Amino acid sequence: MAVPEESEAERHGRDPRRIPAPRPLARASAARTPAPRRRTGLRRAATLITLAPIAILAFTLTLALVYSVVTPPSTLMLGRWLTLQGAQRNSVPLEAIAPALVQAVMASEDQRFCLHNGVDWGALREVVDDEEGPSRGASTITMQTVKNVFLWPGRSYIRKGLEIPLAVLADAVWGKRRTMEIYLNVAEWGEGIFGVEAAARHWFRKSARDLSRGEAALLAAVLPNPILRSAGKPTRGVRAIAGRIQSRMGQVDGLMGCLKR
Repeated sequence: MAVPEESEAERHGRDPRRIPAPRPLARASAARTPAPRRRTGLRRAATLITLAPIAILAFTLTLALVYSVVTPPSTLMLGRWLTLQGAQRNSVPLEAIAPALVQAVMASEDQRFCLHNGVDWGALREVVDDEEGPSRGASTITMQTVKNVFLWPGRSYIRKGLEIPLAVLADAVWGKRRTMEIYLNVAEWGEGIFGVEAAARHWFRKSARDLSRGEAALLAAVLPNPILRSAGKPTRGVRAIAGRIQSRMGQVDGLMGCLKR
């Protein structure tokens, strides 16, 4: 009869049940591998976070350079196109627009247009110190232009904060004359009516170059809210605003030198 062979533990007088199991080396090694992968993922995320603002700035600067020669659509126009709504717009150069309209817009929106670098810092400080905050405005024509071209409608500190560097950039790249030209071609003057040429034809059945001082003042009066205000069918309140604008138009005549060629 064969005698079973003793195990190593039995030969040394140890209980085989107390022998520790061998360490799972492969498993321990596998457990340590995710750490380098996590570090790589964090490095990639940090790189993307660093490069994203640079990429956005480069894209914006490229668009600004393109828009210096090509009249851009406004974000409101793009929104209407994407939702399959109509939009009227006939782009025209600044020399094809009545000087009275430029006067009226400056008198109403930004009398210091030729005196600042895209941002009226004095007016902006007054708004920051005011309890009403951004609700009072202080937007220059340049700031309104970059809002229409690059940003979204509505009031917020975030959008206002983006307007400021974009306005300085636009003022440097486009200059005053081109900024005014873009503004008058992208501003909304009624539901789906963009640009002064489309507005003049829609409301007064004439070209923008033939607008009278009264018609120009009416168009400037509806700019803050072109959906609720109408230049073609003005209320008593709109007419009163237009009258005040028309009385101030002569005051900005000597401040339009930056718009001359």
